[in-house]
Amino acid sequence: MTSSVVFVCTGNICRSPTAEGIFRKLVDDAGLSERITVDSAGTHDYHVGEPPDARAVGAAARRGYDLSGLRARKFQREDFQRFDLVLAMDHANHGVLARLAQPSGGHRLRMMMEYASQFQEIEVPDPYYGGPDGFDRVLDMLEDAAQGLLEAIRAGLK
Repeated sequence: MTSSVVFVCTGNICRSPTAEGIFRKLVDDAGLSERITVDSAGTHDYHVGEPPDARAVGAAARRGYDLSGLRARKFQREDFQRFDLVLAMDHANHGVLARLAQPSGGHRLRMMMEYASQFQEIEVPDPYYGGPDGFDRVLDMLEDAAQGLLEAIRAGLK
């Protein structure tokens, strides 16, 4: 059995590539990279083809995550068929994705923070317009949720 996950934020340069980098490392460290596919995308095409925000890359690198090879892309309706899970970072992203989902694909859509155990927030805040502390907060939240996500997928892979 295999599984596939796509993380989605607005422009695919801060939160979703950070989630992808964290989760990809967890998957690799667990020896599951042959069984779990990981990607990220944005609901809008503002930054298509661009690397993640330099602040996100730097904050992630300080914790051992490499985002340098990632490039922004826009989420496509077909992604609902390509991925088992479509994980939105906030309610606005979830709303856009819900409108794109075919009735057969809506069950794949969830909020990323549903998998967190240490945070009560359901939305990952967008750090783009804030200071460097926002990127560290996003990392804290996504590390927690990514661990819970891996546990949930592992349970389904058995």
